[in-house]
Amino acid sequence: MKRKNNTLNKDCMIIQKNTLIKGAATLPIGIDVYHKPTTKPLAAVILAHGFKGFKDWGAWDCMARLFAEAGFLFVKFNFSHNGTSPDKPDEFGNLASFGLNNYSLEMDDLGLVIDWLYETYAPKAALTIKQLNLIGHSRGGGIAIAKTYEDARIDRLCTWAAINNFDRGWHEQLLKDWKKQGVYYVLNGRTKQQMPLNYQLVENYYAHRNRLDLGVIVPKIQQPWLIIHGSTDPAVSVSNATDLHQWNPNSQLLIIEGANHVFGTKHPWNNTDLTTAPHAQQLINETINFFTTPTNKTS
Repeated sequence: MKRKNNTLNKDCMIIQKNTLIKGAATLPIGIDVYHKPTTKPLAAVILAHGFKGFKDWGAWDCMARLFAEAGFLFVKFNFSHNGTSPDKPDEFGNLASFGLNNYSLEMDDLGLVIDWLYETYAPKAALTIKQLNLIGHSRGGGIAIAKTYEDARIDRLCTWAAINNFDRGWHEQLLKDWKKQGVYYVLNGRTKQQMPLNYQLVENYYAHRNRLDLGVIVPKIQQPWLIIHGSTDPAVSVSNATDLHQWNPNSQLLIIEGANHVFGTKHPWNNTDLTTAPHAQQLINETINFFTTPTNKTS
């Protein structure tokens, strides 16, 4: 394990940036941790970023600090094959790894982050984790849903603008052409990079569909679950949220009127707070309230 930039800032908050742990395949996972110094048991929050996302995107750092200020141990991380690299964790400088990414790899990466939190970070910091909360944004929301079903350590789930299936837009002709070419490219609208998706992504999904079919998994989620979505999300339609809630009526659904896919934030985020992004502030407030309101785990 490698650590960088471990600090106790002027607000007496412990911030550990860019810890590297072994990923599920050949590349490492980069992790950031935020919390106040304490000897009391802490509730932890782990954030799983989405497609074309990374742990240092936009307002994630600002949000991490808000969770830490609210008394949580907050963890954000880069999936090992998200296209970034340890020396440049906020740039897509390794598109070859992006092409090798797949859903079961991300599921396994997330499991390794949870293991590291319980088995390495908490013991070395003399901390006890009293509750594990999981957040997933966009495609990371789908990963978080599937991981919540298979990992009993997760106590509560909150999804932000989550997808309702992993085979989005995979129509017959696309799959035929994709298989023939071996790769399908998606445009990153921000960086203008053509980002490769190797056909192995499709093969992986069907080979591990028992872990990844959200239509089957969602009704089985027993942990308390808050679904948050923006009403004007142009990337993942709000119908994804209503579907998820319909499939699991025990979940809670919150639609933030007027909010987009990133709840009014952007990359880069140059502000120190969320005052210019009221939808994001509501998102954080509602999520913190959900994680702190007493409820019985039904699993």
